Amino acid sequence: MSGAVIIGAGPGIGGAVARRFAREGMPVALIARGERTLKEAAESIEPRDARVMTRVADSADEDALRDALDEVTAELGPPDAVVYNAAKIQADAPGELPVRAQLDAWTVNVLGALTAAAHLAPAMARRGGGSFIMTGGMPEPKRRYVSLSLGKAGVRTLAELLDQEYGPSGVHVASVTVAGPVAPGTDFDPDDIAEHYWRLHVQPRDRWVREVLVNGRGRYTDIHMSLK
Repeated sequence: MSGAVIIGAGPGIGGAVARRFAREGMPVALIARGERTLKEAAESIEPRDARVMTRVADSADEDALRDALDEVTAELGPPDAVVYNAAKIQADAPGELPVRAQLDAWTVNVLGALTAAAHLAPAMARRGGGSFIMTGGMPEPKRRYVSLSLGKAGVRTLAELLDQEYGPSGVHVASVTVAGPVAPGTDFDPDDIAEHYWRLHVQPRDRWVREVLVNGRGRYTDIHMSLK
């Protein structure tokens, strides 16, 4: 196994996904903006002898993200799984944010995922397999979260576009849409949500799901894609 790359490896979903994949014996590479965030995520991974790499990079900084991905692939090879979990979560009403702030949010929420896919998915496609999974949210737009609503709609569209590009070569592109606030011990516990990322990663091609809508309390809806 060449491992899993988790971009946005914080204390919530990103860290939980890293722990879930590591339990299967996969090396994991964690990318986040802060050293402390990476350290805490790495220390939470079991088993203790799991192979873990950490790299600091802001997903909004294209050069830094590409450099981090190059370092990861130089050591692990083309990944078996890529999880894009970075997001800029903020409350903003229509017209409240200036254009520059909206663009900054869009860069984190959508363009970072596009950068990661453009950098990693071609090699995965040439190898003929792997998964590229993005964290979605906001199944319905909310007027008090304009930038996030726009970003998560963009993630859903990007999943469709990347599936068109790389799905025929065997790369499973999907998103996990979380319909509520994530916190341990709640209806949206990150460890429960992480199970869906693993399930998507190991799905046989004739059962590929394009999107998982997690509704909480163990409820979810699978949105299937047509077989390529």
